[in-house]
Amino acid sequence: MMFSLSYGRVYLPVFFVLWLGLLLDSDTMAMRIEQGQSITNGLVLACFVWVYWQVSHRIKKLMLYGVGLAYLGEVVFALWLGMYEYRLGNVPFYVPLGHSLVYAAVFYLHKERCVQKYKKPLTTILYGVMVVYSSLWLWLDQDRFGFLCTLVILLLLRKKTGYELFFLIMFFMVVYLELLGTYFGSWTWPDTWFATVSFITSSNPPSGISMFYFGFDIGCLWLYKQFNKPQWHRMKRLRALKRAV
Repeated sequence: MMFSLSYGRVYLPVFFVLWLGLLLDSDTMAMRIEQGQSITNGLVLACFVWVYWQVSHRIKKLMLYGVGLAYLGEVVFALWLGMYEYRLGNVPFYVPLGHSLVYAAVFYLHKERCVQKYKKPLTTILYGVMVVYSSLWLWLDQDRFGFLCTLVILLLLRKKTGYELFFLIMFFMVVYLELLGTYFGSWTWPDTWFATVSFITSSNPPSGISMFYFGFDIGCLWLYKQFNKPQWHRMKRLRALKRAV
């Protein structure tokens, strides 16, 4: 065997549960199963509990911070600003949990030895695929909003921090999530930004919407830093030592 998956127990269930959960909370399934969203809530909660017990103490805390931060973000962007809309017009219980699951899945996928071994070529390839993917949405569907978000991502990643691959994997994890959610009709994005800015047209979903997930990631780390300052400083020292070596 060329490589083994050390953390597949963390991220593989997330990939599967995202697909199954969004299928159950779809327009099609709603005609057959009345409580599809409730089933998805239970399924995602079970997955959250499973992943929570598989990850490190630090990621446990980040997942919990993420749930609160994600719920706040959903209320602001979905309910207040109308940036997108869920099928039943609410913020489903599973959504904030799902944000934290996506974070944990990307973190451990990024840690895989086979990913780290080919970090440089993977980073180069994913950069290229990201630009092509967003450009195609702009060309084929006038996705100006998604393309602008991708340009912001490229700008943010210009500063070399060593975590470019993590954010690129996050980009495509969000692509997977958004394509599933919009295909199944679990949520929809308007044709223009916030359904009001007519000259910034948007696809359903926008190609570069992971920009907002990057903000979620940074917010989780900021909360961790505020509430765990000794652990944060120790982690920074360890990282500095690794770079020095």
